[in-house]
Amino acid sequence: MDQFKEDSKYKTIGEVAQILNLIDKKKGTYSTHTIRFWEKEFRQVKPKLFNGRRRYYDEDTINLLKKIKFLLKDKGMTLKGVKKALNSKNSDIDELLNTSIKQKNIIKTKLKKIKNLITNIKEKNG
Repeated sequence: MDQFKEDSKYKTIGEVAQILNLIDKKKGTYSTHTIRFWEKEFRQVKPKLFNGRRRYYDEDTINLLKKIKFLLKDKGMTLKGVKKALNSKNSDIDELLNTSIKQKNIIKTKLKKIKNLITNIKEKNG
């Protein structure tokens, strides 16, 4: 691994695809082409280019990509709508994103409890 990567908080495009859980449904692998597409569509997404044009993303850019994914995938907004939302100085996006993450965590916790209950019932009944 190169010295730049070791000494920084930067992530590669593959690592960012994994963080965002962007999966190519046909191949079952992480989808980096989605991130490249978003780079072209959203001028705010500016990865650092090093080592023969390899892309590296800092925490701010990763958070921006999380917002874009949330608005496009979870909220069903259009590209035009997301661009407009990102260009506004409104912090509603952050609030919506944080609320969504909290709701997902609550649901995950409830599902784990249900799974444990089902497991316990199965064990008792044989």
